[in-house]
Amino acid sequence: MIQRVDTDIMESVQLSMGTVKPSKTHTEREAYRYMENAKGLLKTAVIEDNIYLDKKPVREAFGTAYLAILEAINEALIKKGLTRKELPKSVDGYMAAIKKHLSVNNGKLVKDFDSLYEALHIAGYYRGLITRVTMVKDAMKDTEDFIKKVLP
Repeated sequence: MIQRVDTDIMESVQLSMGTVKPSKTHTEREAYRYMENAKGLLKTAVIEDNIYLDKKPVREAFGTAYLAILEAINEALIKKGLTRKELPKSVDGYMAAIKKHLSVNNGKLVKDFDSLYEALHIAGYYRGLITRVTMVKDAMKDTEDFIKKVLP
């Protein structure tokens, strides 16, 4: 039993130093890893006249950025005492969890989540409607700002 605790502590230290990939049971800093992956996808996309010519990497980046938001919320909820089984399973579930656990006195976080859901998941990933470079960069910046609010 003590050996397992020591292993978990060591993994946490290594994770914070960036020397080990997170395991399936440990999600600390996972949101930031997803965000870096999203940015990496955009670096491969060809730009002409301030528009991404190939929608595929842009859509993938939006999908990955949305997952980064969900990972950030999950981590924050786990820190608040929820178990993995208690984590939300739908957009409405995430909205309710944010209201109940993360923004008790501030409804702005729910509005931010809803706005990012619409932009990243629906318009950006699902429909592929956002291809202007400035709009994509603004969405990625807003995503990073949201993650920093949830995971200070």
